[in-house]
Amino acid sequence: MNEITKSNKKSLLLPKFLKIFVMKYTLVIKQGQDGYLIGQLKELPAVFTQGLTISELKENIADVLELYLEDVREKYVPQGVMLEEEEIVFA
Repeated sequence: MNEITKSNKKSLLLPKFLKIFVMKYTLVIKQGQDGYLIGQLKELPAVFTQGLTISELKENIADVLELYLEDVREKYVPQGVMLEEEEIVFA
């Protein structure tokens, strides 16, 4: 193994304290009108959209989920004494 490979391999290692979280959602797809497909997240029914293909529908639902979460984040008003706010990433 050459030095470049060793160096690249080291950079891919994650620190022991770092955990990877995976968020999974269930996309329910229904037949709509005029050839459109309707998609809705089972776990978050307020997140729904349409598309002409499954691929387009999946792209659209990802966009709508991002917009939904941004909206919820902006409207959130904490109750009680807030000790800390930290951004976490689910991949």
